[in-house]
Formats: sequence, C-alpha cells, structure tokens
Amino acid sequence: MTPSPQLNLAIRAAREAGTIALQQFDRHDRLTIEEKGRSDLVSEADRLVEKEILFHLRKGYPQWDIVSEESRPKRQQRSEWCWIIDPIDGTTNFVRGVPHFAISIALMYGQEVVTGVVYHPVSGELFVAERGCGAFLGNHRMRVSKTERLQQALLCTGFPVRQPQQLPSYLAAFNALLPLCHDIRRTGSAALDLAYTAAGRFDAFWEMGLASWDIAAGALLVREAGGIVSDFEGKNDFMRSGAIVAGNPVIQGQLRGYVAPASVQI
Repeated sequence: MTPSPQLNLAIRAAREAGTIALQQFDRHDRLTIEEKGRSDLVSEADRLVEKEILFHLRKGYPQWDIVSEESRPKRQQRSEWCWIIDPIDGTTNFVRGVPHFAISIALMYGQEVVTGVVYHPVSGELFVAERGCGAFLGNHRMRVSKTERLQQALLCTGFPVRQPQQLPSYLAAFNALLPLCHDIRRTGSAALDLAYTAAGRFDAFWEMGLASWDIAAGALLVREAGGIVSDFEGKNDFMRSGAIVAGNPVIQGQLRGYVAPASVQI
C-alpha cells in the first residue's frame, strides 16, 4: 500500500505523540488525574498527547474538522473531512502503570471512515488502514482469523462500567458466551482490541457504551482486514450507538446472536 498524504500525517502525529506518551508513562505515579465521570479518568498526559496530535493535524489540514476526546468532543461541521482522535485509549491502564494503551486517529469523509491509525507506543506496533486499500501492521498485511467454531474462539470485550444500567443485559450475554467459547479477554483499550481483532489475535470483540473516538480507527482496521463490524442488531449504527460487534465473518455473526438482546437496553 502506498500511503496517502493524510495517512502519512496521521502516522507522524501518532509517532510523535507516542514519544510524549512514553515519557509521561515513565512518571505515571506522579501525574495529575481528574475524574470526568464514573470510571472515566483524564490525566495531564492525555492533554499533552492530544496537544501534540492536534499540532500536526492542524498544521497539515487547518480547514478540517476535529473531534477529540479531551478538548473537542463535538464536531464543528465546517468541512466534509473530520479527524477523530483518542489521545490515550486506555487511560486507566496508563495511570496505573499497565503498559496497554494506544493512540487512535481516524479520518472521516462525510459519514465514512477512510483512514485509521492505532499506535501502541510501548511495543511500537503501528496498525494502519485506508478504505479500499487493506489493513497493515508495519509492512505486513493483516487478515482476521479463520476460526469458524465458537468453541475455538478467543473473544474480547469491555465492561459497561460507565453505564451500570446496562450491566444486567451485558452480563446475561457474557454468562451465556463464557462456557461456549475458548476464553474471553478484557484488556481495557477498545482501540487495541479492535486492532488485535484485525490482526487475527482475537476472533471477535464486543462492547457497548463506547464513543466514536474509541472505535473509529479500529473499526476500519477490522473491515479492511476482511472482518465484519456492526452494532448489536447487525446495522451500521455503531458510531452513534457506541455498541459494536467486530470479528471474522463467521464468529462475528455467531457472537451477535448472543449480544443482540442487549440492544433493547441501549
């Protein structure tokens, strides 16, 4: 794949911001931390990383809209192009010293995500995709897994800790799935969960209560790696609803059958 100028810019922004993230991670126990809501943290590191990303994106395309978790959660509607940024996806991991967090940068044109970058600064793994051009980890093309039986599937999920009213329906699906699959992981970073699903490390992922910046880049990665991404009802409304099911074409469909009843609670 020959990267577009937009993808090259997003990669540069992610790498430069990743350097700052690692510097802050080395002093995670001394960070100033605020609580935005229930189980929703923001640290000074989030804001420093976001500032670096915004500097690069604004310098490259000053006329384009930006949606970013910490400073610009709403779109300005000035342009058909819009960057969607999560400076540190996995802030709770970050501030606790757990080395599992990511920088997520996506670009939308109209209603479609056309560019996605998920960068794991600790490992240096860079997951990228452009619409119609495939998904790549470094120089290697990614493909979703070939697992076809739920009994062999390694699933990944996230708990709806910020929406406790959704826990009963979520736990019903979790309890039904756990005895039927190989195992279930909960890592604390939806962006990396989706990137790992695109790379075939997980067979499928589901979660509810997410924001667009959590999933925009990762969803494109999965689709460009040959996977299926939908909301719990099989529709393309996950960016609005925050409820997402992603995986290889076989396991995604099987998984959705178990989580679909939870959609009535969303």
